[in-house]
Amino acid sequence: MKPTSKILILGAAESGVGAALLAAKEGHEVLVSDAGTIKGNFRTELLSAGIRFEENGHQDAYVFDATTVVKSPGIPDHAKIVGELKAKNYEIISEIEFAYRYKKDSKIVAITGSNGKSTTTKMVDHIFSKAGLDVSLVGNIGISFARQVATRPTAWYAVEVSSFQLDGISSFRPDIAVILNINPDHLDRYNYDFGLYTQSKFNISRHQTTEDFLILNQDDLNINNYLLNHNLNAQQIFITMSDANTRTTGGFISEDDLHLKYNEDDLKISIHELSLKGKHNQFNSMAAGISARVAGIRKEKIRESLIAFHGLEHRLESVATVRGVEFINDSKATNVNSVWFALESMKVPTILILGGQDKGNDYNEIMELVKEKVKAIVCLGIDNEPIKNAFSPLSIPIVETQEMIDTVQKSFALANTGDAVLLSPACASFDLFKNYEDRGNQFKAAVKSI
Repeated sequence: MKPTSKILILGAAESGVGAALLAAKEGHEVLVSDAGTIKGNFRTELLSAGIRFEENGHQDAYVFDATTVVKSPGIPDHAKIVGELKAKNYEIISEIEFAYRYKKDSKIVAITGSNGKSTTTKMVDHIFSKAGLDVSLVGNIGISFARQVATRPTAWYAVEVSSFQLDGISSFRPDIAVILNINPDHLDRYNYDFGLYTQSKFNISRHQTTEDFLILNQDDLNINNYLLNHNLNAQQIFITMSDANTRTTGGFISEDDLHLKYNEDDLKISIHELSLKGKHNQFNSMAAGISARVAGIRKEKIRESLIAFHGLEHRLESVATVRGVEFINDSKATNVNSVWFALESMKVPTILILGGQDKGNDYNEIMELVKEKVKAIVCLGIDNEPIKNAFSPLSIPIVETQEMIDTVQKSFALANTGDAVLLSPACASFDLFKNYEDRGNQFKAAVKSI
């Protein structure tokens, strides 16, 4: 890409502004265009950097005559501006692709999956940092990849990548890629075609060569089905809950021990020593641990890091225990599969808080766990009918709320000493909250007020 290129950035949030800063640093002529109002902090950054922008429409974008368009992941391909730019044969890429082109000789661990990718990416960053490597946490977690490359490039990048970001790559090639799991999510962006969504996840390995590594969940049916019909170039490494992994390299569980094997050299850690509990976190630990072993990090550092690691805010976060009732914030669980993992980890009778913007959820996926572990459901949302219709045959109490303080109070009233209240909504948050963080923070504040 020539320094005199014109770069059009669609979207002026973290991803778009990060791409704009990098484009300006590299000497490109830049226009940032947003269909809505640009938030104050991002507006200030663009003004300070002298970057041209427009908001509340795309008038200038249509006549900018860009050589490359960097599209923020929140903008769907069916958006009018995207379709019209495609018709003009513009190169349209994602921010991670743009950042990749300027990362020089640094190395990348990229993690995707329907669930667990934020925790695993932070684990990778934690292990690499504790081992003394120059690493940064970027992507869907932390700051944008492009911003990091523009402002403080590092030797390693731990990158959380979504299917939306992977849809817009043309050369992005991680040295180590991880696909944790693939379950139906965001299908409205893929014309409700699960095959298209699966392909998007596997795009993470599209440009990998035989020198690169791809870590895969051996127990995931959708991953296995894809592998049956597609050839991949990267060296495949598998993680599994089974002790039947006889490969020289991979992760597995045997007799309450987590094994991280690399070239027949085994690292064994008791699952009881791990700071994060639940099978899903054992998968996350295996994926992060194998990534670290491939990167050449010493076994002792990996062990210390996995034992000391603390989880993400809003992901199975223990908030407080009030008169014998534990309150757990899992607001980041915005799909049914995430709730499955949360319920799987619960060891006491649970009051489950569900609700929000339903994305066509199939609640049958968690029905057996709800029967086994849930004593009441509290629906927090504007439209709770899908949840009520799904679980009313179970004959457990189902109550409705539309405010967080009311939700917490009603949940507490339904609980007994020794029970837990779990906010794990299975839905997006935008009907009543700014985002899942706002929902989780309001939950924590409400718990502390009772």
